Amino acid sequence: MALRRPELLRLLLLLPLLGCRLLAVELTSSNTNPVVQEFQSVELSCIIKSTVTPDPRIEWKKIRDGETSYVFFGNKMQGDFVTRAEILSRTSLVIKNTTRMDTATYRCEVAAPSDTKTIDEINIQLTVQVKPMTPRCSVPKAVPVGKSASLHCHENEGFPKSTYSWYRNSEPLSPDSKSSKSHNSSYTLNPATGTLVFHAVHKGDTGRYSCIATNDAGFAKCEEQEMEVYDLNIGGIIGGVLVVLAVLVLITLGICCAYRRGYFANGKESGESYKTPAKPDGVNYIRTDDEGDFRHKSSFVI
Repeated sequence: MALRRPELLRLLLLLPLLGCRLLAVELTSSNTNPVVQEFQSVELSCIIKSTVTPDPRIEWKKIRDGETSYVFFGNKMQGDFVTRAEILSRTSLVIKNTTRMDTATYRCEVAAPSDTKTIDEINIQLTVQVKPMTPRCSVPKAVPVGKSASLHCHENEGFPKSTYSWYRNSEPLSPDSKSSKSHNSSYTLNPATGTLVFHAVHKGDTGRYSCIATNDAGFAKCEEQEMEVYDLNIGGIIGGVLVVLAVLVLITLGICCAYRRGYFANGKESGESYKTPAKPDGVNYIRTDDEGDFRHKSSFVI
């Protein structure tokens, strides 16, 4: 079937554009957001979809915290990637023994001088997941009935950030205290911060408590710690106060009796008290600046 004139003109106009597309270097990737656990290997896929340049120039760059550094440049690895990275299938990048510091954006750049579009690039966002470390748990050893109690659980090594769950006697505590098996419990559990707060503890809250930190890479658990909830002995407290008061009264009476019997009276001094000698009549003591001492001047009355 013959093409109509408008369709033929449209095809003729598209041919130059199709030719330019065929002559342009173009990149693609099988996975632009790879995720890997720490210490494992990962492939950053960069595939040349089209090019007419027989030997295009390949470069890889790492962009982290706003800073750009070379990974592969001048046909060789750069920096710490020399011993743990390689180029696969001419353009893809394989990183071995990944660490948390490898989490970044990686840019694959291809320069093809013989193509109409000589440069193309593609960004790969790599995420390295890190397992949680053993969380630090804080559990009060003893709490009186009716008082509040705060339990804490935290770790800061895992990536992505960990969420926390608490266990009592190896049984999980529900984030909602109303759905807990212990219907008498009144607590608040924050999975994001790892804080467990009992608003008013009762005897049923006694037990061994532990916490688990979890993220996409794994989990870690702290050791169990005992929390005891005890009753306040009101009668014992009152009795103790009365005993203390009775002891104080007896001490006071003893001191008063001792005073009355003179045990605390001041004794007389054994020596005679020193008295300033009286100035004899007719003697005047005069102090001069030159002598620095007293001298007397006698006057005789005849």
